[in-house]
Amino acid sequence: MAKPTTIKGGKVRVLLGNGDDPLTYSAPCGFTSKSLTLTKATEDVALPDCDDPDLVPWLGRDVTSLSMAISGEGVLASESVETWLDAWESEDSIPAKVEIQFPAKTITWTGFVQVTTLTIGHTSTLGRVTNNVELVSDGEMTRVVA
Repeated sequence: MAKPTTIKGGKVRVLLGNGDDPLTYSAPCGFTSKSLTLTKATEDVALPDCDDPDLVPWLGRDVTSLSMAISGEGVLASESVETWLDAWESEDSIPAKVEIQFPAKTITWTGFVQVTTLTIGHTSTLGRVTNNVELVSDGEMTRVVA
């Protein structure tokens, strides 16, 4: 039985663009976990049986949209707090990349995102201040496998 090729958490990166020309991307400091959610919205339509219209119809589903959501959490790092605040305050979407790096290939999505939620908190006066971020795609996220 062949074992799967897996990767560690540091091989999933969320990078934000700086808006300069030429555009450069960097991963804000502080994330200890990240997740990527790919969503497909559908529209249902009943498909009647032409030979027996009294049969309960099966549903057909047509794709109406695609979306990506990215969430990350970790410590609030001084090195990246203003990057996150600027991104959240921006009315315009910001350039972003999501990379998943396997030993033999890297999957990259590139496009624009909105920072929809920025939660800064702490669990106790002795604990570190945390940062939780939610980003959503704004338009197409183009996937490249290299």
